[in-house]
Amino acid sequence: MSRPIAVIKAILREAILATQRELSDFLIAAERRAFKQAVFAVRNEESALDIVQESMMKLAEKYGDRPAEEFPVLFQRIMQNTIRDFYRRNKVRSFWTILFSAFSPDEADDPEAIEALAQKTEFRAPDGPEEKLIQAQTLNLIEDEIKMLPQRQREAFLMRYWEEMDVAETALAMGCSQGSVKTHCSRAVHTLAEALKAKGITL
Repeated sequence: MSRPIAVIKAILREAILATQRELSDFLIAAERRAFKQAVFAVRNEESALDIVQESMMKLAEKYGDRPAEEFPVLFQRIMQNTIRDFYRRNKVRSFWTILFSAFSPDEADDPEAIEALAQKTEFRAPDGPEEKLIQAQTLNLIEDEIKMLPQRQREAFLMRYWEEMDVAETALAMGCSQGSVKTHCSRAVHTLAEALKAKGITL
């Protein structure tokens, strides 16, 4: 004998509520440990808090219906990906900081100089809320200007400095020579630098 639809719906509601409670309990238990992990990784409490909150949202939105025993592994995977994305985004910010402070206009057109710069760029966490805001606004401008680049320049720039592929990997992916990759990157950097300077961005 089949169960009435109302009974089935009630059972499903209970199952959903139970999963939500398990997810909530997991997030409460994991929050403090996750925050310490993020602080250790990025060395900045505000950024660490953002990472933890973003990771929790992703877990709830994408995997909230998974069994509770899967939450720890899924959350750690999301946390690591979020931290890596944080470093990748901030590496781009640091790249531009060094570009404006260390390069003359002539050097910004030199493909080999750009490649040397990319190898030396290291992440530096913002010193405070004001610097963090300025860097975030600068990155938004950079992302807007990247969309305006010619397709080949945009592809080379994103693969090299966003996806962190090396020159050989980028050349293979783009179906061109390594020299062409360096040239595309150099032209993209020069165009972006000029665009930001035109907007009054000095780093």
